[in-house]
Amino acid sequence: MARLREIALSDIPDLELPSLKIHTDEDVATWQKSRSYRDYAIFLGRLNESVVGMGIPAPNEVVRPAISKLLALLDSLDAWIDEIPAQASPQRFGNLAFRTWGRRLEQESESLLARLLPPEYTTVIPHIKPYLLTAFGSFGRMDYGTGHEASFALFLLCLTLTRFLQPVPEEERDIVLIVFPRYLRLCWRLQDVYRLEPAGSHGVWGLDDSSFLGYIFGSGQLRDQTDIPVSAVLHPPLPDTNLYFLSITRIHQVKHGPFHEHSSQLHSIATGVPNWGKVNSGLFKMYEAEVLGKRVVVQHIPLGGLLQWDAAAQPQASSPATVAPAATRAPWASSMPPPTTVPVSSWYSTPLPLSRPSNRPL
Repeated sequence: MARLREIALSDIPDLELPSLKIHTDEDVATWQKSRSYRDYAIFLGRLNESVVGMGIPAPNEVVRPAISKLLALLDSLDAWIDEIPAQASPQRFGNLAFRTWGRRLEQESESLLARLLPPEYTTVIPHIKPYLLTAFGSFGRMDYGTGHEASFALFLLCLTLTRFLQPVPEEERDIVLIVFPRYLRLCWRLQDVYRLEPAGSHGVWGLDDSSFLGYIFGSGQLRDQTDIPVSAVLHPPLPDTNLYFLSITRIHQVKHGPFHEHSSQLHSIATGVPNWGKVNSGLFKMYEAEVLGKRVVVQHIPLGGLLQWDAAAQPQASSPATVAPAATRAPWASSMPPPTTVPVSSWYSTPLPLSRPSNRPL
């Protein structure tokens, strides 16, 4: 697995602050050749590898100090929901109380980050603040989608590039199996309490109205499993030790009717993809095409500074698909709509064999 570069704290004062860089499809192509895109691809690949064969741990498991601080930050944001209840007046799209929650995040983000980070990381705060502010939804549109989820992942990437989080398997595993589920539960609560709309739902062709990374990481957890069929997701209740299963359970909580009608993409995966390795590698490629390759999704993500934008000085960037296991076409792939950057025929493929054993139950 490729190593993730380190940005020295002494170099940060000389970096530009992140800003919105993606305005056109050409800008998307520029980003896909940039150092930041390569860093994100490597980061996702490392996170995926760290959880193969592993289950979500019990809530009382002792965690590393940096992970504990991230959980405390998310707990604080969750507590604000109780302090800022939804407005009782009828509102068709979203609840205006979410904007109040958002203003509080904007006002207190720097103090939250100061409590999260050691004093020597003061110069990092203005570089990561934009990702925190865009990680929980749009306060103007009152919606939430995969671009906001990507902002949170990029927030974690920045913390790793500066080595607040360490790029070692143990800490990467905790990022996926402890921090990310806590983030998802916070976002689900925000969606429920403030009735947030899906941001740019693909409707029947969408994998999920709001999220994507949980399916990648969850299929990564199961990648080497032969005794848990992909079709198991069609038979709830599902165990809460896997991110893919948690995401499916969430769908059953918010959608009603036949699963194959409201979640046809996930149903097709469950009935047509023969093993979790092919699911995992295919979802990486689908993420690149349907999330990272869509201007309407990534145009709201700030870039520059820690997430380097200058493509001219960098070699061709890796893609998330290239850090996923290599693969062959899934039998159901031809039924799916064409993506922007990746052909349908290459989404699903045969994974590389697992190189590391697991001793934690799924």
